[in-house]
Amino acid sequence: MSVAFRRESDEEHLEPKFELPIPPGPNFVTPRGLALIRARLGELETAASTEADDEARKVIERDVRYWRTRLATAEPAPPPAAGEAGIGSQVTFRLAGKERHVAITGHDEADPDAGLIAFSAPLARALMGAAAGDFADFNGREEAIEIISVEPDERVGTTA
Repeated sequence: MSVAFRRESDEEHLEPKFELPIPPGPNFVTPRGLALIRARLGELETAASTEADDEARKVIERDVRYWRTRLATAEPAPPPAAGEAGIGSQVTFRLAGKERHVAITGHDEADPDAGLIAFSAPLARALMGAAAGDFADFNGREEAIEIISVEPDERVGTTA
């Protein structure tokens, strides 16, 4: 019999289910970031315990595993030096003639639309360690960013 007509099970034809990828490197968190991880994990654990559909519960349980790992590996972000940009800082800068504001955060609380960028983002890496009046290289251009001010960001805090 040809293998084209052989069918062991429907499972062979389903897309494989993979775990959610964990960002590489340390899992630095701000106090707000740690609270967000705990809240998200609590929501998902509640949802998993009440979900009746097996497939939907498996998806939720995969998310629970991700957030448990993020909570277990969370490290309080080291506070930046006074006046220097770091995790927990609000940075005002000028890039390409436009003034912008961003807060540097951990991975799990990053929200670029809200001005919260992860410490591993290229822009954050360019800003970290800079102080008001400094210039930073970015996107292959020397001194592309002018740092206007660096302050602690009350939304995210500086230590967990």
